[in-house]
Amino acid sequence: MARSSTRPTSRDVAQAAGVSQAAVSLVLGDKWRGRVSEATAERVREAARDLGYRPNLAARNLRLGHTRTVLLVVPALTTEFFAGVYTGAARVAADHGFGVVLYPSPEGIGPARDPFASAQAALDGVIASSMAADALTAIRGDQLPLVMLDSDPSGSLGAATVNLDIADGIRQVAAHLLDLGHRRFLHLAADVPSWTFEVRARELAAQLDTVPGTSVRTAHAPISIDGALTATEAALATPGPRPTALVCDDDKLAAGAYKAVRRLGLRIPDDISVTGLDDLGLATAIDPELTTVRLDAELFGERGMEALLAVLEGRTPQEGDIPVELVVRGSTAPPSTP
Repeated sequence: MARSSTRPTSRDVAQAAGVSQAAVSLVLGDKWRGRVSEATAERVREAARDLGYRPNLAARNLRLGHTRTVLLVVPALTTEFFAGVYTGAARVAADHGFGVVLYPSPEGIGPARDPFASAQAALDGVIASSMAADALTAIRGDQLPLVMLDSDPSGSLGAATVNLDIADGIRQVAAHLLDLGHRRFLHLAADVPSWTFEVRARELAAQLDTVPGTSVRTAHAPISIDGALTATEAALATPGPRPTALVCDDDKLAAGAYKAVRRLGLRIPDDISVTGLDDLGLATAIDPELTTVRLDAELFGERGMEALLAVLEGRTPQEGDIPVELVVRGSTAPPSTP
């Protein structure tokens, strides 16, 4: 047979063997038994050898949904933290021949648009933060092998859930402030409907309830410096005894709170102690440096990818939340007033 100067196709093989393209696909995909005769299968194989035909594995993998590609769906509002999550996930993925596509769900504009013509055809699995869960329905990611991050294990959409031990982080914050002698608290809570922030509020209230004479007020703010500034300024300006400790749901909120405290002529930590949660880069960029809870974002991403690999291979993912650590810096001190 004469060889074509262009790359041979399955149609060329079908014509050479005198069969349909469907028959070629069955034979070369090793699914021919019981569907075409052995003589026909051999004729197809011989034609493929003569033509030098090689299946387009990329196209075949795309059709079968085995592209060794994972989608990481995260919120766009805490990009530094989730950049670390991506780094950890991509490192483990690369060790196993997978690639990770990062897909930040836009903030404040509703469900994200589908980044693929068909997510189910283009992906092997999804890792998603519960803060970006709305995007999953748009990309049909909840119909793929799915691992949820920072999500309620009892109500998770995913086949597995990976969490940081946020509750223990709040316990460490509360114990630190109570040991310093604080009894009047303001909780600057993220105005985001997500399980991970519900945990913060619930655990803080539970810890403070164990010590007589404590009180806590809550102010809600979007996760932005300006939003935190406005909410903190309003909360601290209300009548009544001023809180001596301000517990912020994350470091960005704490940075906004710093600005509000200074606008009111107060000093940190002399007049009010402030804590954050995340240990972002800005925690040591502000003055005084911020007492906060360190979350290992890269380990979080690694564990998420390891859990997805386990799901894909039919194994049970590693159990147990990832430990977190209180980092005490200059923003906390004993209250100056009883």
